[in-house]
Amino acid sequence: QLVQSGGGLVQPGGSLTLSCDASRFNLYLYVIGWFRQAPGKEREGVSCISMTRTYYTESAAGRFIIYKGDDDNMVYLQMDSLKPEDTAVYYCVADLNTSPQTMCSRTGNFDGSWGQGTQVTVSS
Repeated sequence: QLVQSGGGLVQPGGSLTLSCDASRFNLYLYVIGWFRQAPGKEREGVSCISMTRTYYTESAAGRFIIYKGDDDNMVYLQMDSLKPEDTAVYYCVADLNTSPQTMCSRTGNFDGSWGQGTQVTVSS
């Protein structure tokens, strides 16, 4: 089970950092991803990370940073220069036998270990 924290309301141009407790998962084996789902839209990848690689989708590149904590138990998503279109419920997910790019290219509620979701609202 992944446990998320962070999120909330932020003004356009602001920053937020989301946290995902992945301590029950061996990050040498699992890829961890951040996905989001806006109202009326399909769940989509944002950024994904393995022990050796990271991947950013077009929506995140240049504005978001995914990284692991020093003890490899936590995965964070630092989001800068937030836009109203970033408003969504954000989820972290763990999966085996994949790569960051492959995981982040998936859509929908695919078979994996998902966090509970956290709301991010970007609005003035």
